[in-house]
Amino acid sequence: MASEKKEYFGKDLEAMSFANNYHRWIVSEFSPYLGAHVAEVGAGIGNFSEFLLQAGAQQLSTFEPSSNMYPALEEKFSQISNVDTYNCFFEETSEKFVATFDAVAYVNVLEHIENDRLALEHAHQTLKQNGRLLIFVPALKFLYSELDRKVGHFRRYTKQELIDVVSLAGFRIDEVKYFDVMGIIPWYIAFVLLKQTTSGANVSLYDRLVVPLMRNVEGLATPPIGKNLLLVAHKE
Repeated sequence: MASEKKEYFGKDLEAMSFANNYHRWIVSEFSPYLGAHVAEVGAGIGNFSEFLLQAGAQQLSTFEPSSNMYPALEEKFSQISNVDTYNCFFEETSEKFVATFDAVAYVNVLEHIENDRLALEHAHQTLKQNGRLLIFVPALKFLYSELDRKVGHFRRYTKQELIDVVSLAGFRIDEVKYFDVMGIIPWYIAFVLLKQTTSGANVSLYDRLVVPLMRNVEGLATPPIGKNLLLVAHKE
């Protein structure tokens, strides 16, 4: 992976899709596995970082390589003693953090990494024994859209692809499941057929009206398909 700092604009768009209820839903799935010291890879401007802290992470190390988003991340946590910010690729510093973290989180990040297996091998190195790998990624290849391409997605995952790459990196899978079944049709219509981009109004409406309902429904029964995939694995 190139070591030079770059500008990324995709994460800003993706952050829009992570309205508060959606954030809380995802972090509620991860909270039992966080442990004390969490690494967040591709933290962007720190939107999801705040939810990791609220969920119980006692120490948070955030890694963001982009030159345009890191300053906002650094400023947001400059006065927070239990958050460290690093303006680099996680893979560049993994040797400094061997067996350091209780959990490493990739939330809408792994799809941006061309060599995802290599990235996960670095994550494996940084985890303590039985430390957890926490992944949230876009799913379903037929949903790949111009928006995916614009924000720098190399792929949308199938469940088996995600299982395979995580397993090959040395992890044992604890849980993998589809997430947000209701989002499939709106995404397909808006971004695949109509080639739209995200808007704050649409995101807010979906977050307020649909997400609370779907969180309750999917809490009762895991859907057979979904717009995203959520995975938890551990280092043996």
